[in-house]
Amino acid sequence: MKFARVLFAVATVAIIIISCSSSKKGNTPVVGFVDAFEDATIAQAKYGFIDALKKNGFNEEQKTVKIEYRNAQGSIPTLTQIVNYFVSNQVTLLATSTTLSTVAAIQKTKIIPIFQMVSPTPERMKVISANGKAPANLYGTMEELNYIDTSFAIIPQLLKPKGAQLIIGMIYNQSEPQSADALQRIQGLAAKLNVKVIALPLNSSADAQLVTQALLNKNIDAFFANPDNTVFAAFETILKSCNEKNIPIFTSEAGLVQRGAVAAFGADIYQWGYQSGLQAAQYLKTHKTDGLKLEMVKIRKRVYNPAAAKKYHISIPADFEAVK
Repeated sequence: MKFARVLFAVATVAIIIISCSSSKKGNTPVVGFVDAFEDATIAQAKYGFIDALKKNGFNEEQKTVKIEYRNAQGSIPTLTQIVNYFVSNQVTLLATSTTLSTVAAIQKTKIIPIFQMVSPTPERMKVISANGKAPANLYGTMEELNYIDTSFAIIPQLLKPKGAQLIIGMIYNQSEPQSADALQRIQGLAAKLNVKVIALPLNSSADAQLVTQALLNKNIDAFFANPDNTVFAAFETILKSCNEKNIPIFTSEAGLVQRGAVAAFGADIYQWGYQSGLQAAQYLKTHKTDGLKLEMVKIRKRVYNPAAAKKYHISIPADFEAVK
């Protein structure tokens, strides 16, 4: 009798395993989308990513894909919980927006493919292995800081200072590698452009107004919003303070122009997400990562905000595109 019970138990487990295996084959693929914080500009990456999936036949309405979206709202513990949840549930792939999300995913899985967006190179995220290789499961779209040169150089071109040295203010997050790297690059470039840079650290968007006011009290001529997640999150506060002091904002991020900066040479965040989404769609079609690799973001453009340009009496060259 005892042997019969054991045999029955083994048979039951076997049936469950076979049942689970066969049901997995028919399952709708699940995308775990991880956003580090809430931001109108960064959100464009998600829309681009989802549209790329739809364009390639993966549509939630048609139940050809399930997208589980989670936003950590700027909380690192919450971000860790989100990634742990997706990994434990063995989602088909992870989509990560901004550096913090990408790094958290890299730390938690070496198996599930990660399709990053609004994130820098593995070197700048400091996720390169001892033998100099990027994580084998990391795909999607990355950025390098070369474009910062053009983004920053448009400021003296547009403001046209007459003789006097231009003073440009910046805020940067010391804990964000791409922000600290961007500041270092800009300081080297500023000397060649006869520009003085004054930079103050901002490690929390809650302190944005205080730090921005301190920067404005240093008689800057313009504010440069560099690629920094804290600056993104606090942009409306920074914009309000700068507008009250009649200080124009320039940036390396096209999305911030739509929110009130004067001009930028920067990535289209929607297209950035779309580019990563195309890779994810290829993986969902083939279930293989053959031919997939991290790519540099392809679409950057010169854009300007007509209302902001008018407010500061700045003439914009014809090769700049007006934001809608």
